[in-house]
Amino acid sequence: MADRSITIRQARTNNLDGLDLVVPRNQLVVFVGRSGSGKSSLVFDTIAAEAGFELNETFPPFARNRLPKWTRPEVEHIDGLTPVIVIDQRRIGGNARSTVGTITDAWTYLRLLFSRLSEPHVGESNRFSFNDPTGMCPTCHGLGEVVVSAVDRFLDLDKSLAGGAIRLPGFGNGGYWYSQYADIGTFHVDTPLRDWTASEREALLYGGQAAADLGHKPPKDYEGVVERFERIYLRTSDNLSERKQDTIRKFTKSGTCPECAGDRLNEAARTATVDGHSIGRLAHLEITELLDVVRKIDTSSVRPVVAALTARLEAMVTIGLGYLALSRATTTLSGGESQRIKTVKHLGSSLTEMTYVVDEPTVGLHPTDVDSMIKLLEQLRDSGNSVLVVEHDPAVMRHADQVVEVGPGAGAGGGRLVFQGTFAELGDAGTPTGKALARTRPEKAQPRRADGTLTVTDAKRNNLQRVTVGFPTGVMTVLTGVAGSGKSSLAQELVEQHQAIVIDQKPVSTNRRSTPITYTGIAPAIRKLFARHNNVPAALFSANSDGACPECKGLGVIYTDLAFMDGQEVVCETCQGRRFTPEVLAYTVNGRSIADVDELTIDEAITELPDARISRALRQLAAVGLGYLRLGQSLSTLSGGECQRVKIAKELRQAEQPTTYVLDEPTTGLHLDDIDTLLEVLDSLVEHGHTVVVVEHNLDVIRQADWLIDLGPGPGRHGGTVLFEGRPADYVDRPTPTSLALAERPPYGEGR
Repeated sequence: MADRSITIRQARTNNLDGLDLVVPRNQLVVFVGRSGSGKSSLVFDTIAAEAGFELNETFPPFARNRLPKWTRPEVEHIDGLTPVIVIDQRRIGGNARSTVGTITDAWTYLRLLFSRLSEPHVGESNRFSFNDPTGMCPTCHGLGEVVVSAVDRFLDLDKSLAGGAIRLPGFGNGGYWYSQYADIGTFHVDTPLRDWTASEREALLYGGQAAADLGHKPPKDYEGVVERFERIYLRTSDNLSERKQDTIRKFTKSGTCPECAGDRLNEAARTATVDGHSIGRLAHLEITELLDVVRKIDTSSVRPVVAALTARLEAMVTIGLGYLALSRATTTLSGGESQRIKTVKHLGSSLTEMTYVVDEPTVGLHPTDVDSMIKLLEQLRDSGNSVLVVEHDPAVMRHADQVVEVGPGAGAGGGRLVFQGTFAELGDAGTPTGKALARTRPEKAQPRRADGTLTVTDAKRNNLQRVTVGFPTGVMTVLTGVAGSGKSSLAQELVEQHQAIVIDQKPVSTNRRSTPITYTGIAPAIRKLFARHNNVPAALFSANSDGACPECKGLGVIYTDLAFMDGQEVVCETCQGRRFTPEVLAYTVNGRSIADVDELTIDEAITELPDARISRALRQLAAVGLGYLRLGQSLSTLSGGECQRVKIAKELRQAEQPTTYVLDEPTTGLHLDDIDTLLEVLDSLVEHGHTVVVVEHNLDVIRQADWLIDLGPGPGRHGGTVLFEGRPADYVDRPTPTSLALAERPPYGEGR
């Protein structure tokens, strides 16, 4: 009989402390624990990594080079694995040709539908593909956009030609093209362009009839500045130099294709219709609207196609993405939207006995939408698969067949199995998660009084319906609403109109040398500490400078490119991964070398390093719940939520003048206990005179706000209006998603 479980023995990946575990297969298993406890190390870096590595080994080397790379985990024994599919929060990204329609295969079904029913008949489905030469618009090559000159950036009207009025490289005084305008006797060289007539400025830029009408006509071969720029920079087929590419970035912008108006398709595909709708028109409809159109198609020859397309669209509506359109570029999707798109893509799969590993699927979801996500996870399980979910939301835990908690603490204080059982049993377990679920949260104190107002006026970005709303200053405001209701759009308007600072979850650095202490500016103080104690230059204690190991250049590892085989990364034999030369490692502070200090956690370093200024700076990182990170840990290993908290710590340390901060779902990746820590940090920002605006779905954060702005009532075209402005406690008895969610869930822990 086949083994119906995944057995793990002595897992030591990252901070896992020789963990033993048996995970039942074909069940929904939720992994919980404090941030940094090791749950992701167990699920992603051990179970998923081993399954991915072993599957890749079945392919020849050439094929492996084109598959996702997996680092084999440090584990003594593991068996019972099945092929793994990871559904994470990484943005889908892709290129400019990737859309919601192409990534979900909905566009494939729609193309097939049009190839059978369109009038006039165009032909096979590839003739409706903007990624195929037979279907793409010849002007924009299927991108829907063209690069056009940003003419408004070309000229400085306060300067004369001689003074450098033409900003383009090579067009200023002394430049290669300068004489083509200054020496032809047509223009006033020493007069600021602002004093020229409109006709003269148009002649300078565009030539043509405007130039011909001037009293002093330019030469017959005269080219306007715009024409010459586009010929030199936009109509060349050679490989552009870095200099030219930089110029193009500065002086061009994307514009809708003039031929296809953004539909991406050629004329034949654009003009063909089904029931009076062109495929381009349908691609721009919200999915909920598109679903209504598709359901009305009742032709027997295409019923299987209609059924498949309808099922795919219904799944996207169910998962809360009905406000998107198939034409939406995947590069514009948020992490939560990307994750839900990936989930939808797998729902129609005929494969069974797969292991789905899902990272916080409720991120970006309003509480009223969480149940829909849970149903999708259960659907994956009921199709004969194992579903392993890393999650902090008690609503997901409640529906799990089994809950596994890793902890009890973070970093070195975690990595152990502290609970395995049902959600009901978790409440009596006495673990960090069990205690957090059982405790009663204190009532919100009296809201703080604002000391002013920042008014966002006539906001119509994306789906906002000409919104005018005031943000009180000196307090914490929470923006709420269902996904796609306009929260982020309103936050962007606030940033644009009032120069607020955004603290989001984007990676803080792609450089593997960047660490929490280099990013927050603490590293120089640590180097100076070593320099003072040893009477040597501080540069010796930088892995990017004089003290770096010459073999690995201060990286600690050596990477070898093996062509079509997997690249090999090994610990540097010269420095044994410690990054510095032996001479530098001989210098110590309190018996620790600079490499030893890099291995300290932030919490340890606060007490171990004999410098009050360094300790105060490190406490800002500890205050946001990151005390478990090592000082030398690469920022490239941090999650989105951890990146956001590093940014908060940096602002806590550096902000002096009252500032407005906008945070995007800061509870992402946070344990219930860590949410309390986050709220203390946000309160600290307010107490220091700052204004805090938070885009958030977490009800505990909403209740602790001083002011609430709720948008909706629905997503996309159904949202974009302000439903409520006021104190959260006053938002009762309203038929809105947020008001109902606040009423349904009491203001304390989930209990048992």
